[in-house]
This record gives sequence, structure tokens and C-alpha cells, in this order.
Amino acid sequence: MRTVLAVDGGNSKTDLALVAEDGTVLAATRTGPFLPQSAGVAAAVDVVDRAARDLLGGVPPYADVLAAYLAGADLPAEEEALRAEFLRRGCAKEVDVANDVFAVLRAGASRPWGVAVVCGAGINAVGVAPSGEVARFPALGRRSGDWGGGEELADWILWHASRMEDGRGPATALADLVVGHFGTATVEEVVLSLHFGDLSPARLHELVPGLFTVAAGGDPVAREVVSRQAQEVAVMARVCLERLNLLDVATEVVLGGSVLTARDPYTHHLIETAIGAGAPRATVVVGTLPPVAGAALAGLDLLHADESARIRVREHFRRSE
Repeated sequence: MRTVLAVDGGNSKTDLALVAEDGTVLAATRTGPFLPQSAGVAAAVDVVDRAARDLLGGVPPYADVLAAYLAGADLPAEEEALRAEFLRRGCAKEVDVANDVFAVLRAGASRPWGVAVVCGAGINAVGVAPSGEVARFPALGRRSGDWGGGEELADWILWHASRMEDGRGPATALADLVVGHFGTATVEEVVLSLHFGDLSPARLHELVPGLFTVAAGGDPVAREVVSRQAQEVAVMARVCLERLNLLDVATEVVLGGSVLTARDPYTHHLIETAIGAGAPRATVVVGTLPPVAGAALAGLDLLHADESARIRVREHFRRSE
């Protein structure tokens, strides 16, 4: 029976799963981060190669198909460089590499096509038409027109809290959120701790759930930030649908990433309303399966596996969550 080695490579961890053609998950493991943009392509592929070797106890090829959906593969040229490295090492007979947002789409949509918007540390979106045509963004941060994600939201929380405290901005409960979370007397203490390196910028992401709570409580400043995030999610979905001529087609829009899968009721309502206004035929779906499941499903697509295999994969990862 042919096999798929499914890989979800993320900034904080990498998941692998060996899946048989009938959808049986034969083995799975988790290892360290996949960081091609900072560590380099070869070092990033080493992470997958070592994990596959340890998991399967052999040498390449590890499977008939390697379906690798990876953070840091933001552009087609980056996808191709990673694919070439996997092929050079003989990791599988056939190698498919794509950005990890495609895995979120495949895991969350009921069909192999649709739109996915992922909002975690950053924000990105992709769309795939029934024909296979793709719509995507560079997703390189503010310089490429992006706005939102946990890092951006955390910066805005601190920005508004600082301005309230020193008198430049309106009153907002975001200041209480900041000092309460970090146990300081003032917002300025948090800012200075960041400046002098006593507090890791990564910890600011911890403030984001509180932003949604403050917004749901009616704070106008917090609501302005959350509303903008909802609009950004909606506009990325609409543009993907527009580029693929799917605005008039019933299409699933899958929401992924920690900010969106938290499914805060107030924020989710704003997002659904905003998407509905720009794309009335779209159906919003919150992703529940891990992206590695999407990689496995994509690999089974390449094998032209029976639908029963896809059902088995979905059931396995649903039970694992």
C-alpha cells in the first residue's frame, strides 16, 4: 500500500504523520520549529529529515508522496527551493511543497478548493478555485500591505494603553489589561522592560485574548482595533474570491490560526458579518482539524485515494484533538 508523509512545518513546532493510502495513520511525531528564512533551507529541511528518520527508523525515501505544508514558504520561489532540497535528499518519490495556509484550507474545507484566512502571529490568506487556479498574497508583513495577527494586535494594545496613561489618548480598559497581566504599577514599566530586554516581545501575544474580552465589554478603543481586524480578514477573503471569480459561487471560507480559532463570540460575529457583506454566498467555517491533517489529505489527493481514506484521516485527527 502506498504512503504519504504529511508535514506541517510551523514557526514553533513541526508535525509529521505517515498515512497509508487507505487513510490509516501509521505513525506520527512532533519536533522543533521549521525556520527556512532564518536558519536556511538546508537547516530547515534537516528538521523534517531527522524527525522522519527517527519516526520510521530507516533511510529515504520515507514515503511515496511527501506533502509538506510549511511556514516560511511564502512565495512560489521559496516553495520551489524547499521542494528541490527535499527531492535532492530523496525524501519521497513525489514531493509537494506549499505554504502552510494551504493545509489549513484543505483541513477545514469539505472540498479541495475554497478560501482560507489564517490569523495567528501574523495574517495570510489563500484561495483555490475548482480549476486549481490559486490566489495568494506575499504575506511579508506591513511592507506587503498586511495588517493584523497577534503581533500587530499586541502592539496596538500597548500603543493605546501607553497613550491613555500619558494623556495623549482616550480612556481605555486596555491599560488595566496590560498592568494587570504583567503585574506592574504602570504601562510605562512594561514598555521599559521591553526596551531593556527584561521582557520578551513574544510575551505581548498573551494580551490578545484580553483584547477580545475588553472589546466585548463595550470599550470603544478595543472595539476599534477588533473591528479593523475583522475587516482585514473579510477583505482578504473577498479579494481571493474576486480573483478566482468565486464571488457568485457558494464557497467555504476557512478561518485558521490562534486568533480566529479561539472563536471569541463578539469578534467572530464581526468577521461573519463583514465577510457576508462582501461575499454573500460565502460560508464561514472555523477550522478544527490540525494543519497536518490538511497535508495528509492533500497527499491522498495526489495518490487519487478513495474518499473513504479521507474520511478515515479526518476521523483520526478529530479524535486526536
